[in-house]
Amino acid sequence: VGLYFETSAVLITLILLGKLFESLAKGKSSEAIKKLMGLQAKTATVIRNDQEMSIPLEEVVTGDIVIVKPGEKIPVDGIVIEGASAVDESMLTGESIPVEKQIGDEVIGATVNKNGSLKVEAKKVGKDTALAQIIKVVEDAQGSKAPIQRVADVISGIFVPIVVGIAIVTFIVWFTIVEPGNFASALEKLIAVLVIACPCALGLATPTSIMAGSGRAAEYGILFKGGEHLEGTQKINTVLVDKTGTVTKGKPELTDVSVENIDEEQFLYFVGSAERNSEHPLAEAIVEGVKQKGITLGNTTEFEAIPGYGIRAVMEEHEIVIGTRKLMEKYHVKATHAYSFMEQLENEGKTAMLVGIDGAYAGVVAVADTIKETSKEAVSKLKEMGIQVVMITGDNERTAHAIAKQVGIDHVRAGVLPEDKANEVKKFQVEGKHVAMVGDGINDAPALAVADIGMAMGTGTDVAMEAADVTLMRGDLRSIADAIFMSKKTMRNIKQNLFWALIYNTLGIPIAAAGFLAPWLAGAAMAFSSVSVVLNALRLQRVKL
Repeated sequence: VGLYFETSAVLITLILLGKLFESLAKGKSSEAIKKLMGLQAKTATVIRNDQEMSIPLEEVVTGDIVIVKPGEKIPVDGIVIEGASAVDESMLTGESIPVEKQIGDEVIGATVNKNGSLKVEAKKVGKDTALAQIIKVVEDAQGSKAPIQRVADVISGIFVPIVVGIAIVTFIVWFTIVEPGNFASALEKLIAVLVIACPCALGLATPTSIMAGSGRAAEYGILFKGGEHLEGTQKINTVLVDKTGTVTKGKPELTDVSVENIDEEQFLYFVGSAERNSEHPLAEAIVEGVKQKGITLGNTTEFEAIPGYGIRAVMEEHEIVIGTRKLMEKYHVKATHAYSFMEQLENEGKTAMLVGIDGAYAGVVAVADTIKETSKEAVSKLKEMGIQVVMITGDNERTAHAIAKQVGIDHVRAGVLPEDKANEVKKFQVEGKHVAMVGDGINDAPALAVADIGMAMGTGTDVAMEAADVTLMRGDLRSIADAIFMSKKTMRNIKQNLFWALIYNTLGIPIAAAGFLAPWLAGAAMAFSSVSVVLNALRLQRVKL
């Protein structure tokens, strides 16, 4: 009798030890979340009743005035209302150079104030902050199932009844043929088969890899919304990238002004006043450029944005149209003699816009956007991976091709209206391509939603990030290649785990049925199998991107 108590005690001890090691290893796969949570400030200094007081972060509410001294972490997302400083946003963007902040600028919680003191009005606190949203995305991804998990679920569903059947047959064979009448021996073989066949490793194969892979990606600013997106990214063979804010920095500057039959200052007054109503990055560049020339802007009485073409505005009883050749034709502005100058600017990679005032051609304004330093390297990296890169933009052919040539993109879709970007994605999908769309603006949201995988730059709009499957927090095109690489690494790891789990059971069951494994040894093998699967998944935490 003592022998059986010893067997059961050893078996239970080994299984519990296996679960302990498995739990410790799985805990390591959640280190990404722990690191992210460690970025948060623990307390905040707020002004209440005209007094400064330090309170726990959880007690800060929207509207509180928070004081952030040099060297301190900014505890909330908010707006600077007093002071100026440089803020280290590397935890969010990966950019090591501090960003200058002054009155009216947004600041993000968990970033570090480097020098001057700031007063910040809290706009988002608690679960609404950018960092809290990042943590939520990582948690959701780590807790989600990838489609490949269904393979393991199906195998387990078939496997369990088969194993029970094998165990019963083993008992009968040993009790009636091998050792007739020896109930204890037959029962021992039945237990060994059931223990060795426990599909624990099969159940752990996918989720542990998803946890480790998505956590490691998050450390590099790549946020997968779920396991299905982590799995789907490995299939990408075509990447469509928006130009403004994705290939370029999205901060264009006014570069050229040419006028005809009008004073330049009055021309810029009309142009700047009309464009100040637009939210387009190019409009913002024009307005900023006009202001820098010391021109005070006026107010319009009518304004209309015409997506893909330009704008129309009315001010001081003058009708102003700014935009493309087609817009000029629509409003019967004769500007054909300016086309050659416009083409010259476009060949330099600038975006040129024609201006008509009261139905007459008045001049040209041009803006240029700076290409991100890493865009060329990123395109080269994607090409080396065998991925086709296509730039899609509402800009004209000349400007688009000039920009594309500088970064090494061979395929360009120019003059695409915002509502047609989704159709461009579908065209590639019809050809059998697995398409990733990368963008950062509201106008990219429909295309991001339609693509097999939508990737949003973390430097872009909330709408774009909401529509995307993957958020690239660092706003760097190199993150696209990193995301695909991490996806492939994770899927390879999952397949290794599934292979090991299936081989282990395939070999272990007949050995146990033949009587070569005591139950305690079967328990040790089962525990080793589970732990080895988790340890293999943890190798993903050492992947270098």
